[in-house]
Amino acid sequence: MSAGFRRAKIVSTIGPGTWKPDVFRKLVEAGTDAVRINFSHTSREDAAKIVALVNEVGRETGRPIATIGDLGGPKIRVGDLPTETLEIEPEAFYWFVPEGQAPPESADSTRVIPTTYPQLAEEVEPGNRILLEDGRFEFVVEEVDANERWVKAKAFSAGELKSQKGINLPGVRVGAPPLTDKDLEDIQFANEHHLDYLALSFVRQPSDLVTTRQTMDKGCLLIAKIEKSQALNSLSEILPESDGVMVARGDLGVELPYEEVPMIQKRIIRLAQERARPVITATQMLESMIESPRPTRAEVSDVANALLDGTDAVMLSAETAVGEYPVEAVETMDRIIRRIEHDRLGRTGRAGKHVRGVSQIQQTTSGAIAAASMQAVERLDSPFIVTFTRSGYTARIVSAQRPSVPIMAITDQWRTFNQMALVWGVQPVLFRGDVNYKSMLDRAREVALDLGLGETGQRFVVTAGVPFHVPGTTNMMRVEEL
Repeated sequence: MSAGFRRAKIVSTIGPGTWKPDVFRKLVEAGTDAVRINFSHTSREDAAKIVALVNEVGRETGRPIATIGDLGGPKIRVGDLPTETLEIEPEAFYWFVPEGQAPPESADSTRVIPTTYPQLAEEVEPGNRILLEDGRFEFVVEEVDANERWVKAKAFSAGELKSQKGINLPGVRVGAPPLTDKDLEDIQFANEHHLDYLALSFVRQPSDLVTTRQTMDKGCLLIAKIEKSQALNSLSEILPESDGVMVARGDLGVELPYEEVPMIQKRIIRLAQERARPVITATQMLESMIESPRPTRAEVSDVANALLDGTDAVMLSAETAVGEYPVEAVETMDRIIRRIEHDRLGRTGRAGKHVRGVSQIQQTTSGAIAAASMQAVERLDSPFIVTFTRSGYTARIVSAQRPSVPIMAITDQWRTFNQMALVWGVQPVLFRGDVNYKSMLDRAREVALDLGLGETGQRFVVTAGVPFHVPGTTNMMRVEEL
């Protein structure tokens, strides 16, 4: 069983193409471990249906399925244009004004672009770039009037601009609050429906995460989406305030030169793994499969490289939300992961990159126990590791070591059971009964034999925190016999 055990996880964004019960069940059968609800494009009514469907399928199958609510964040957008499209001409000047405000008298009324961000004129200055629609349109600021709140900029692109397209301001320190009114409403929804994770968009500094966590249900975990250049400058401070990170390559590739993104991806994954924070690599992973049943060779290589970098999970966006081949996209992702992990195990004895040297997390008691468990597994040739965990912390610490054997994480918490579906190398097991070492050990032996993880007489390593009811206290390691 361990040879066929998939370590890296698959996140599928659920949308009109997959929220029908029969399609969603096929998505789970194909290998989906976690579902993403994009609050920017999903009504609360539809989101509630998705959560109910996830819970229903999870209980039917006994499989853990993590739910991730993706907050829209302070996205700056083009407002509603007076016409269906606005023709953008190179070398022409355009005026950016707050939506609903009249442009200056000197402006050409046919070249006015309304924005949803009234503070734009206060934060840009001549020479700054303004990018629209993921960089399709580029403008350079020529003149600013902060009092009248307008920005005059020269276009360097051509095409037809539509309403509600995103605006990026590379290198500009945007002062918008981390949460919009809509985000606060979406967080309330997440609290009421007990979502497993919330992903915060456009994180710029650690305080953004602190502010968000104050509004969240304490049992929910917080993912920092890294898509702003400001976040990269504060990554070491942002990571401790998060429970996981997402490499949001779409906006990163607009905010920064696109050739920088691959190395940034590697850096984020490495730093997050050193701090035992699960990483999701996202955006355009199998983009061609929105309309095609097969991926391109370049996309396969992209997914493979993210896996070789050590990512915990890979994410499908439009491929499963609105694509024509959602199930095939998940099956493709599953095939790529299994092939890469098979080769990595065969060559190195490990299924992914492991923490190099002695990281900060290894200098803690929990990290030291996790590192010691790795050595014990290798010396005893153990077929699996068992963790007893209430919050999932023990499993995440062990996962960060990237062991070559499956991690059986046993918990009595339904939410933790689902949350661990996103963590690399973890096989979550839901425990029912008296929480004590002997009863949980008996359950571990039973599951190991049922899944074919080992054979009677083999030794395996157990890590846990004692007392069991205190989360985040991994302080024990034992060797047991199957």
